[in-house]
Amino acid sequence: MPVNDPLYEDAYCTWRTSLATLLGDASLLARWQERRYRFAHRVGGLLTEGQGDEPAVTGPVLYGVFASGAGLCYVGQTQKAERRLRDLPVGESHHLANTVPPELWERVVVIRWPRLLSAVPEAEQSVAVGRGLGVCGLALEHALQVETAPPLNSRRRRTTGDWQRRNLERSRSRGAVHAQFIPSLTQLALDAWKDLSEAETPKHSSVVDTGIGRVVFPSALHESPDS
Repeated sequence: MPVNDPLYEDAYCTWRTSLATLLGDASLLARWQERRYRFAHRVGGLLTEGQGDEPAVTGPVLYGVFASGAGLCYVGQTQKAERRLRDLPVGESHHLANTVPPELWERVVVIRWPRLLSAVPEAEQSVAVGRGLGVCGLALEHALQVETAPPLNSRRRRTTGDWQRRNLERSRSRGAVHAQFIPSLTQLALDAWKDLSEAETPKHSSVVDTGIGRVVFPSALHESPDS
């Protein structure tokens, strides 16, 4: 839908009108704040807490957020999943929730990529040890962004108030430079990503955890009786 399409403009006006109703007075503002944080806190918990036989999600991970309609919106990586993934839907230090509210997230995919290291050649394991997990995380993030071209990674804000497109394939970032040294690890991460990004929503849960990765379905929380 073009941004100058009348339906787009009507939707934008409806959004503003709805927010004006939700923030109509101080008590409604407090209720809105509580409801949003309650939902975001629950999503953050599902992303990080232990599930069944699988332990809590900690340390280095790749992650991506899908929205209904738009599909994959954003791909990132962190060395501290226990902190970053909890903050992701809250948005206190991450910009994503400011643009795509977690109430509209269809799924969040998380890959515990260090668990894949034992399956790659020793040369690549040496790269991970020698260059550090932080560098490998950046390299995998770059490779996944190139493979999937998420829109929120494909542009950057400019001080002039508009946006500049990023050419991810020609990037000379630290991650881009080192991606060439871990081809097997990259392929395994992409395979795990594909499996989780296509996983079906379970009937009686909002989480699927394979050990290598986890997918959380925020969209399913709206349908549960205690949401």
